Amino acid sequence: MDTLRLSFFFFASLLSSSLVWTGYLEYDQDVLTPDGWTRVGRVDPTEELTLTFALKQQNVDLLEETLRLVSDPDSAQYGKHLHLEDVASLIRPSELTQKSVRHWLRSHGINNCQTVHTQDFLQCTMTAEVAETLLPGSKFHRYASDGHSAVRSSAPYSVHDDIHQHLDFVGGLHRFPPKEQDLSKASSNRKQKQLESGLHLGVTPAVLRARYNLSASDVGGAQNNSQAVAQFLEQYYSPADLAEFMSIYGQGFQHLSQVDRVVGTQGAGKAGIEASLDVEYIMSTGANISTWVFTNPGRHETQEPFLQWMVLLSNMSDLPWVHTVSYGDDEDSLSAAYMTRINTEFMKAGVRGISLLFASGDSGAGCRHLGKEQNSFRPSFPASSPYVTTVGGTSFKNPFKVTYEVTDYISGGGFSNVFKMPDYQTSAVDAYLKTVAATLPPQAYFNVSGRAYPDMAALSDNYWVVINRVPVPWVSGTSASTPVVGGMLSLINDRRLLKGLPALGFLNPRLYKLKGRALFDVTEGCHLGCLDEQVQGQGFCAAPSWDPVTGWGTPNYPELLAVLLAE
Repeated sequence: MDTLRLSFFFFASLLSSSLVWTGYLEYDQDVLTPDGWTRVGRVDPTEELTLTFALKQQNVDLLEETLRLVSDPDSAQYGKHLHLEDVASLIRPSELTQKSVRHWLRSHGINNCQTVHTQDFLQCTMTAEVAETLLPGSKFHRYASDGHSAVRSSAPYSVHDDIHQHLDFVGGLHRFPPKEQDLSKASSNRKQKQLESGLHLGVTPAVLRARYNLSASDVGGAQNNSQAVAQFLEQYYSPADLAEFMSIYGQGFQHLSQVDRVVGTQGAGKAGIEASLDVEYIMSTGANISTWVFTNPGRHETQEPFLQWMVLLSNMSDLPWVHTVSYGDDEDSLSAAYMTRINTEFMKAGVRGISLLFASGDSGAGCRHLGKEQNSFRPSFPASSPYVTTVGGTSFKNPFKVTYEVTDYISGGGFSNVFKMPDYQTSAVDAYLKTVAATLPPQAYFNVSGRAYPDMAALSDNYWVVINRVPVPWVSGTSASTPVVGGMLSLINDRRLLKGLPALGFLNPRLYKLKGRALFDVTEGCHLGCLDEQVQGQGFCAAPSWDPVTGWGTPNYPELLAVLLAE
């Protein structure tokens, strides 16, 4: 698979200069069929598809500068977040761009289009035949995987030369829906042992509250506060499971037992473990805070679920302050144009005061096979975006006691191959690279000047989750740690809002200025890397202060509250 992918990218790089000029917006996008998906056949020419056109925005540099100013605690603009209307007037595509794209669509008989408040996305319905004429090179096929289906193009698409300058990309041709991960790590070395008194059987809300020093009174109370989880798998959370979870594990603190708002379609059938985990742990950590769930089972076959969520955020003026997302793709499987535009969408959220938290992934440093005996680490996106807060994972030193934390070997982390290191983290990362210089993996394995992640971490190992009304142990992954950190940030937002302060918004500039204050530093353990002669299965290792396995460490809630409540 990787050899094929490599040859495609080699071919693409040879042609890239000409392809860019002949209208290929995403010439570097991986178009190979992912593992687990099977091509069923060509789509009927008369079948209707819905595609998403990402129109070129204006003033992206100004948007980035605005984000820096409203997120930097030393700036006079700190916390002066924008409303959706302000964001729209800042980045709205030019009249020329809007007219050119609409004229191009109409000239192909495409009139059924919907826009968003910021006018930078158009979602249009057309037949497959029209889509293939509109986007030369595209060939739509139906693909199947585990009872689910998707419609995607098996080949790169292009647009007319006159339109190339007005679009970032077209969504709905590439990028398959995410696959469910195995969140159970009940391998032989994680088996339950006979318990003595004072030991616990795995992570529950009570264990998290004990470790991170949350008291029974650390619950929400502000009317204007809310939090959200977003998930893109073909699954849903079960209200009955959530109620059961809270009745078993929520007795020591005031809490809510139901989600306030579901945005999207709740599917039928059994609840999914990922969805249950996200909802149960953001609502037990960010206890008593109104919670939304963004979900889209029942999506149209051409929709890209993650892109659909981003489009929604551009169209909703009233949104929760904290969003936690357990989703990621290999950076090298995505086009630079797509990732760059998604980064702009993250900036649009950040300037509005929204905190976006992404799981760092469960593959350690990852591994990409480049050729004969040549490997490199494999960063994940959006974890590698400079405009989100990325959460890694830890384990207890003694898995059955509330002890200090060490690295969870699956915790995703590393250095982006696409995005340069943002200013807010350069001194922290440079210090790490100097401290561990003697034991770093070879430079050929990672991009020393790329955005480094994660930013912080929390326990990600051996959680209890209620699914189909039954408590299930040994659920693990950074999709557990992310809602836990999100819940704590929601509690801090709650106290800020009660004091008349703005929400935290994009946390990273402030987090890095704390230099590890109010966090438990994780200094032991390494995560997974390439299984080869040179690195022998090991990626990066934890170290004092920031590191690319656990970031700055895990939250000491009362201290973090104190430093983040300071104006």
